[in-house]
Amino acid sequence: MKVSALLVGFLCLLTSCVADRAEQTKVIAHRGYWKCEGSAQNSIRSLERAAEIGAYGSEFDVHLTADGVLVVYHDNEIEGKNIQTSTYADLKDLTLSNGETLPTLESYLERAKSLDKLHLVFELKAHQTPERNREAAEASVNLVKKMGLEDRTDYISFNLDACKAFIRLCPDSKVFYLNGELSPKELEALGFAGLDYHYNVLREHSDWARECQELGLQVNVWTVNEEPLMEEMIAWGANYLTTDHPEEALALINKPNK
Repeated sequence: MKVSALLVGFLCLLTSCVADRAEQTKVIAHRGYWKCEGSAQNSIRSLERAAEIGAYGSEFDVHLTADGVLVVYHDNEIEGKNIQTSTYADLKDLTLSNGETLPTLESYLERAKSLDKLHLVFELKAHQTPERNREAAEASVNLVKKMGLEDRTDYISFNLDACKAFIRLCPDSKVFYLNGELSPKELEALGFAGLDYHYNVLREHSDWARECQELGLQVNVWTVNEEPLMEEMIAWGANYLTTDHPEEALALINKPNK
């Protein structure tokens, strides 16, 4: 009887440890889950695949075209055309590597609505002027609200003007800064929910993860692709891992002996 009780107690403790670890660190699929058959970076299929494997969230990149259409793509150019200086009519028939046409943000969010367990990590790319960054941020927030996805969307950007606009426009949403030069105290003063920095920034500032915890800020780290690095960032208390290998990250986090 004592052996059975001890075994039950051990299993409960093990289950609790796994649950705590999964709660501590969540997996964000970087540009969706695209390193798999039939997918491509920032494609609607990559969004679907992120949901299918059980990732907490899917990160994606957004530009505003010259005529005010928001599109989902990482690079500044597609097939030699600059997205931000082109009209949507010039871009709408261009395709991604998996054959999908360049997605508008509206079509991307429309698909996301039905993937109701998937969180959205919305990166607004830097635009040419402060005014254009604020315009793009406002258009982005308006569309997210129109689609009813504000409760599932976090905002990130390398551009501080865009981030400040997000903080002002949607104070109940989480906004994270990507560029890496602001300390946790500076981020807190500006109203950020936390930092979203390259892992080398946290290595250079080894106290920042701890400072974030003390200030009640969250830590997202990118782009964490190798298992030893995942282990390192988890040990530092990262709330989120942004990775090109979300399946491997999920498997690591959910290993019973972790």
